[in-house]
Amino acid sequence: MRFFRGLLYALILVLIGLASALTAMRFAIHGREVTVPKVVGLTPAEAQKLAAGNSLQFVREQRFYSAEIAEGRIVSQLPSAGSRVRAGFRLRVAESLGPQKAEIPSLLGQSTRSAELNLRRRGLELGSVAQFPTASFPPEQIIAQSPTPDAQQVSSPAVGVLVSAPPATEQLVMPDFIGSNLAAASAAVRGAGLVVGAISTAPPSSAIQPGQAGPSPAAPGRSAEGAITRQTPAAGQRITAGATVTFEVGSR
Repeated sequence: MRFFRGLLYALILVLIGLASALTAMRFAIHGREVTVPKVVGLTPAEAQKLAAGNSLQFVREQRFYSAEIAEGRIVSQLPSAGSRVRAGFRLRVAESLGPQKAEIPSLLGQSTRSAELNLRRRGLELGSVAQFPTASFPPEQIIAQSPTPDAQQVSSPAVGVLVSAPPATEQLVMPDFIGSNLAAASAAVRGAGLVVGAISTAPPSSAIQPGQAGPSPAAPGRSAEGAITRQTPAAGQRITAGATVTFEVGSR
């Protein structure tokens, strides 16, 4: 009986040790957990003090209009009250601006700098700025906004805008005109929306020294005499519409 009693005590001690190890492992992996307090309706100072008392980081991120929560108090929080999180977790909150007071002005046709100054005078903010390539409006001009002018019941004081940008330039691949007739190559260049630049003449070939081989016969359609011998940009290079192309032709 003593043997079995001792064995039972040893087994109980082993189980207690395993439970302690599991608890320690759980804390090591997950850390100490805390319950998120309710801070909605409090002032930022009160909310920050309550968050610190619960081992949470207090982060004030945004501001929103609210007809229910007084100006200067917390209107929303994340995580929500009652959630279980690790100690040191971020408690992100938004501050109430009270009911909407400022009217949303029209920013259409303005630059982003002018729009920002216009909004600040009204207690508003410039939100996201996106660009839209278009040839219908001058560059850097606001062509749309959200919320729209004179909008009511908006939630945020930030106004996002869409700004015109120059249309994307089309890229072309420079053809190979070496050996081609100058008139035909020039017509092809203009037809592709490019500009024919300066036309130069290649210097005469050096005299053939004794023992040197003469020039190889030119391939049909690529005769050096009166044909293009050099081009800029080079064949295969990427260029944009309106680029200038210069040629050098063989001397007659």
